[in-house]
Amino acid sequence: MGFLSIDEIDSWYSENFEKKLFGRRILLNDIEPLLQKLSSKFKIIKIGTSENKLPIYKVSIGTGKIKILTWSQMHGNESTGTKALFDLFNFFETENLKFKKIVDQILESCTLEFIVLLNPDGAINFTRENANNIDLNRDAVEQKAIESKLLRTSLDNFNPKFCFNLHDQRSIFNVEGTNKPATLSFLAPSEDLEQTITKGRKETMSVIVAMNSFLQQTLPNQIGRYTDEFYPTATGDNFQKLGHNTILIEAGHFKNDYDREITRKFNFYALLKGLFYISTNSAYTNYKPYFNIPNNDKYFLDIIYKNLKVIKNNTTYIKDVGIQYKFKVIDNVLIKYKYVENSGDLSNFHTYDLINAENLDIFDLKLSNS
Repeated sequence: MGFLSIDEIDSWYSENFEKKLFGRRILLNDIEPLLQKLSSKFKIIKIGTSENKLPIYKVSIGTGKIKILTWSQMHGNESTGTKALFDLFNFFETENLKFKKIVDQILESCTLEFIVLLNPDGAINFTRENANNIDLNRDAVEQKAIESKLLRTSLDNFNPKFCFNLHDQRSIFNVEGTNKPATLSFLAPSEDLEQTITKGRKETMSVIVAMNSFLQQTLPNQIGRYTDEFYPTATGDNFQKLGHNTILIEAGHFKNDYDREITRKFNFYALLKGLFYISTNSAYTNYKPYFNIPNNDKYFLDIIYKNLKVIKNNTTYIKDVGIQYKFKVIDNVLIKYKYVENSGDLSNFHTYDLINAENLDIFDLKLSNS
C-alpha cells in the first residue's frame, strides 16, 4: 500500500488538526477535555501522578503485533509533540476512505501507546525540569523522579519494538551548510561512547530515512540530524541500549512561527509517516541515507543587530548583537522576551530578522537576560 501525497495530507490537515491546542504552553487542563472526547477506539488510563499529584495519562490504540511507545513533554516547556499527537489522534478518527486505509494499516499492524504529557508540573512552570528541578531526560538511570519511574514502568510492561521520544529544540539550530533553521531534527541515539552502529540503531535510522525522505518534499533543507554523542543518563540512549529502538524528534523553528504551529504540522507528518513505514516493513535495511542528513549547527539567531553602539567604561564599541527569544511564565501568562545569545562579529550567523543598528545603542533594545 502506498502512502499519501503531500497534497493529500496537507488537505486533511488544514481542516482537521486539533484547533483547541495552540501555542507553546500546553497544560494538563488543555488536554484533559480532548482525552474525554476520544472515541471508544482509544483506551485512556491514568498511569500515575506527577510530583505535585497531577494525573499522567496513557492513550492506547491498535491491535497489531508491533508495539510502539511514544511520549511527549518530558520537558514541560517542549509542547510541539503534544499538539502533534492530538492531531494524530484526530487522524485516527477519520472516516474518509482514503485516509482510513492508512489508519487501518497502522492499527492492524501495530499496538500504540502514548504518554501525552509526562511532565505536567514542568508544563505549568514552563520549565525543562519537573517540580523537583529534575531533568527527566537525564534521569533514566537513577530514576529519582516519579515521572521517570512511570515512563520506565510503561516501557518494561509494554516492551515496545520502537519508541518515539518527542522534544523541542531552540531556534539557535540551523541545518549545517545552510542559512535555514532546523525545523525538525532526528536522532537515532547511540548505545555506547563509540557510537557503534548496532542492529537496533540501523532499524531506527531506517525509520528516520523514511520520514526524512517524505518531509524533504515539503520542507527541503530544513531537516537536521541531532548530535549522536552518547549520554549515559539520557532516556533515548538507555532505551536504545535496552533494545527498544528509539527515534528522537526535535521540533524547531520555522520562519515567524514562534508558537510552533507550522512546525507541529511537520511533526505530525513525521509521526504519521514513521508509523506507516513501521507498519508496512519487516526489514529495516535502508539506513545508510541517514548519514546524508546534515548535522545540526548552532548558527541561527532570531534577530541580529548589525553595528550596534555599546558604551563601556566611557568607551564606545561597535559590534553585532544576536538575540534569541526566550519564554517565562509571569502571573500564569507566558511571556516572550529578548535575550542576548551572542555578540561580536556575527557575520557567520543567519537570521530572518537582520537590523541595521548604526543609529541605535544597546539601551534602545530593552533587552533582558533574566
